[in-house]
Amino acid sequence: MSMIQAAPDHRRLRPLTAGSTRWARGFWHEAQERTFRTTIPQIWGSLSDAAVSPGLRNFRIAAGLEDGEHDGPPFMDGDLYKWLEAAVAQLEVAPEPQLAQTVEAMAALIASVQRDDGYLHTATLIAARHHEHATELADRFHFETYNLGHLITAGVRHHQVTGSTTLLEVARKAADYLETLARDTPFDLARSAICPSHYMAVIDLYRATGEERYLRLAQAFVRVRDDFDGGDDNQDRLPVRAQRTVAGHAVRANYLYAGLADLVAETDDVELTDVLARLWRDVVETKLYITGGCGALYDGASPDGSPWQDQISRVHQAYGRAYQLPHTTAHNESCANIGMILWSERMLALTADARFADVIEQIAYNTLLAGISLDGDEYLYTNPLRQVRGLPYPLRRPGDTALHPVPAPPPSDQRTRQPYLSCFCCPPNTARTLARFHERAASIGADGLYVHLYGGSDIDVTDERGRRLALREDSDYPWGEAIVFTVTAAAGALPVHLRIPGWCTSATLTVNGTVVHACAAGTYTRIDRDWAVGDVIALTLPMPVRVLRGHRLVEEATNQVALQRGPVVYCLESADLPADVLLEQAAVRRGTTFAPVEAEVAGHRVVALDGELTVLPHDRDDSDDVLYRDLDTAPLRSIPARLIPYHAWGNRGAGEMSVWLPVVW
Repeated sequence: MSMIQAAPDHRRLRPLTAGSTRWARGFWHEAQERTFRTTIPQIWGSLSDAAVSPGLRNFRIAAGLEDGEHDGPPFMDGDLYKWLEAAVAQLEVAPEPQLAQTVEAMAALIASVQRDDGYLHTATLIAARHHEHATELADRFHFETYNLGHLITAGVRHHQVTGSTTLLEVARKAADYLETLARDTPFDLARSAICPSHYMAVIDLYRATGEERYLRLAQAFVRVRDDFDGGDDNQDRLPVRAQRTVAGHAVRANYLYAGLADLVAETDDVELTDVLARLWRDVVETKLYITGGCGALYDGASPDGSPWQDQISRVHQAYGRAYQLPHTTAHNESCANIGMILWSERMLALTADARFADVIEQIAYNTLLAGISLDGDEYLYTNPLRQVRGLPYPLRRPGDTALHPVPAPPPSDQRTRQPYLSCFCCPPNTARTLARFHERAASIGADGLYVHLYGGSDIDVTDERGRRLALREDSDYPWGEAIVFTVTAAAGALPVHLRIPGWCTSATLTVNGTVVHACAAGTYTRIDRDWAVGDVIALTLPMPVRVLRGHRLVEEATNQVALQRGPVVYCLESADLPADVLLEQAAVRRGTTFAPVEAEVAGHRVVALDGELTVLPHDRDDSDDVLYRDLDTAPLRSIPARLIPYHAWGNRGAGEMSVWLPVVW
């Protein structure tokens, strides 16, 4: 085995682990503690209970510990690997002996199932155990490479946190299998590279081992993809360097571009960097919801990819045309939104550009947290911007339970959080994202410490020159405007870069009470000084309530507005309207002011917005389903109203909701 020193890392910023940064108090501490206390155990309870999920049982059958057939979707192996990554993150931040035993038992079980050549896919292995015909890589929608990618990532993290080599060896063998495919049957690899988590995974393995062949393998993934004549479903219609806009399946797009950004970090490929920057801007400037949601369409494609419509593949949960952002039928799968965090944080590491951290924050405080209940034990697969009663068609969604289906709720209640979904990819993805969210608080670079996100961190870093700085953050962010960092340890003059969010146009900053300088929105403000214990950095980010309109081409937002305070987007729920007012009657009068107020939603503290809404006339007669009606000319009236954070919607039972509201003069 050839071991070499890893090539130079071309990232401007490097992530911090739990040894250097923690969410120790405040908003993100509470979210992460809820993940450890509730979400990770609840997901394991589902995956390990054969009456609910076949997740664990498939591995036990593949190992010969139980009899039976494979059950569940082909990507379910990856769901268990994502849960394992979340559990390992918990062991790093908050060690728990029983969880550690479960993790080690699961690692041993996975290792026992893996084939000698590195292949691991429980559906195929179970069929082989039963002497049934099952050909590996026979169908790209068997998700074998996707599963192997998440396995490799979990194996690397397991080794980094526990020191065990059990899953690291599994990860090596899995990569060996992919390497064999790239060398001997590249077409099979390209065809099967659906939802390419393996791009990110082999770079993780390269960084952990220093073995150059894993970097070459990542390059091979791109080469075989570019030689494959695919379609919109996996972004392989065009070679990656020829892509000008983001189209097709949103999860697969975001995973691909995140993996390519990892490759750029190791190769300094300037051309590919420009491609990724162009594609990222295409999403953020024309296809990203105000909540950070990604993948607007239930069915879409690259609509302008070919003049021959029979050559355009229809794609589920797709990016559509620029500004094609429906509200009620918005898809926004939770995994796609997480994929955009993965892509953006890698672009942030490459560039140290605050725009990327702005988008991470936009997603995190809004659509990421909307995908999980405030109690941390129920989940959404899709994340709409509007929920209405009486839809005449069902919106496709995963079933409520895989093995014990229950009658579907009425159409108006289609999107309610459930503890288990037959398509269970999003809950463990959400869990691993929140369990590792401390890694997104800050980074270290050659020119100092960069603080990206606020919400109650402790940071303690030492750079390559031996300069040390430890900071304690006290804040009520995102509800409060004041963020205070206190120096708790220092050695040398390590510069600090604080992100001024793009939404904040009047930030102020002081050090020990002395004004430092004006801070520009959407940048990092640098502070250079010899630090001493007790120094205080006070950053104030004023949070006026903003009333936002959409681009003229966002058809569904025409003559509508949305409210945002700080990074938090707000919505109106029918639960906060009088019984005689329907959701579609609620409008915002231009010039109306909304005030932040302390409130609770389902027993959880939030800051809501109180103000007045205008009530539009409505004859309340929907019985005849008339497509068009004469406008009711009754006078307008006003009512007191409350808007809640979008991420808190749907926690008080089924009801209607909208982020965008009509505006009247």
